[in-house]
Amino acid sequence: MIETTNLKLVPCELKHFEAILKDPRQLEQILGVTVPDDWFDFPGVAGIEAMRFSYEYLKANPDVLGWWMYLFIHVKDSVLIGPGGYKGEANEMGMVEIGYAIIPAYRGRGLAKEAAQGLIDYAFSHSHIRIVDAHTLAERNASTRVLEKVGMKYVGAVQDPDDGEIWHWSLKREDYRRA
Repeated sequence: MIETTNLKLVPCELKHFEAILKDPRQLEQILGVTVPDDWFDFPGVAGIEAMRFSYEYLKANPDVLGWWMYLFIHVKDSVLIGPGGYKGEANEMGMVEIGYAIIPAYRGRGLAKEAAQGLIDYAFSHSHIRIVDAHTLAERNASTRVLEKVGMKYVGAVQDPDDGEIWHWSLKREDYRRA
């Protein structure tokens, strides 16, 4: 688990995915929190198909737990406010990629920045991690502002087979230490 000032980032285990896919009310019982109806309604990011894929991937690759999906819980309100995490273990260059999403009711409070910073801090607490990357839509938006605030630098535009042109962001360990 990753803990920040306002959040608990809970690694999404198979039992969590099974509850998500069967009945979100089961997820409430497992986590002991409220699960809003829109907590994973992020097209292309965390819709039901993405949850099925993530579940099957974790089932086939159990060692990825901790470097896969997390559930973001707002501690004070005891509410699940979004998913995020890593897109797998570090590659041969020591790079991991982060992603995050916050439900509309909790946006504009600095929680996406807090979640992203928690993911970055956790990644760099492991000596083999050299780089943390992220990707956004190819436009200035709330997510690009979050990445700038946590010290990530815009690398350039890249082509994604599903989303077309997207922006690549990166933070190297040596720059993280200076931040």
